[in-house]
Amino acid sequence: MNHDERLDALLTDMEQTAKSIKMRLEDRELKAERATLLKPGGYQTKENRSLELGDIDRRFLSYVRGQVGPSEIKALVEDGTGQLLISPAIEAELQRSLASLVTIRPLASKRTTDKDRILVRTINEVTVGYGKLEIGGDVPESDPTPDSTTKYVEDMNGLAKIGIDELEDSDYDLAQYLAESFARAIAEVENLKFLRGAGHGSEEPEGIVTDATLLANAIPTAAAGVATIDDLMSCIYGIPAQYRKGSVWIMNSTLALSLRKLRAGGSTTTDGPYLWQPSVISGQPPQLLGYDAYTDDNMDDLSDTEGVLAIFGNLNLGYRIVDRKGISIQRLSELYAEAGLVGFLLRARNTGYCIRPGDKRIVLLKEHSA
Repeated sequence: MNHDERLDALLTDMEQTAKSIKMRLEDRELKAERATLLKPGGYQTKENRSLELGDIDRRFLSYVRGQVGPSEIKALVEDGTGQLLISPAIEAELQRSLASLVTIRPLASKRTTDKDRILVRTINEVTVGYGKLEIGGDVPESDPTPDSTTKYVEDMNGLAKIGIDELEDSDYDLAQYLAESFARAIAEVENLKFLRGAGHGSEEPEGIVTDATLLANAIPTAAAGVATIDDLMSCIYGIPAQYRKGSVWIMNSTLALSLRKLRAGGSTTTDGPYLWQPSVISGQPPQLLGYDAYTDDNMDDLSDTEGVLAIFGNLNLGYRIVDRKGISIQRLSELYAEAGLVGFLLRARNTGYCIRPGDKRIVLLKEHSA
């Protein structure tokens, strides 16, 4: 083979190698695109991420489908009552799904515990000031007083019913579907109790609008059956300045509609721009007087006598949710068989409470007595 022939053969080999590399790259890109597609009946988060399922997760999904025997079930992790714990990957996805369905959980601070009760310790603030001691300056004195209270983790039960056909889907679809179904099963009651829970005596979390200290310091409206911009301003400036940053509004849809109709006005109340500023960014809440506004129909209506019409404050600093690690599940195979469904009884344990409500990190707007 002469020089030209060897050169032609080399070029041919190089072209074939380049084509092979291009085909492999295109194949990888195609697989990556397929992974981001939402399959019919599936559930996918906005980040288009798929669940990374380990051995425990796959065994859990086999249990959900009813494909494991008693000996294999024992290999799965159980809670203190003998029920199976939801696998870590699915529980993490459940928490993300839950946050998109409720009002309070995304706004409040959160922590986890492995105990059935927690000791909450608080201490009042220390006073400091400027001054030269060597020329007789006064030293501000303070008397820090520690305090503590016990908060109990409460039990919450929910029932999710899933079609038999759904249980035959792939691991990816089933895991996402379970997260969505379980989240919807517990979202409504959890959010209600974080707002209106009666506390440990009723085996519920301590709600924001039922907190005795917040109610005692509630700001009344100027008149019954209506809330004005002046009332809302009283809420804003009823909170110390250091807590206003990050504060939000939470109110009933009826009150929100009433406020949306208000205009800044010039000589009358029917001209000028609306005070309620709709969001220009998808997924972001509208604003009222410069603060994010959320609607939650668990709040009292304008027609409710002396009801709590709105919450204003920094929930991240003023309300805490405590989740006990692990959400357990019990498969109910026969109860809903005639309807083509399989029931899953969920047991989640958590609680919620206001953090130092006397600091006015949160204030309530209460309707004036008639």
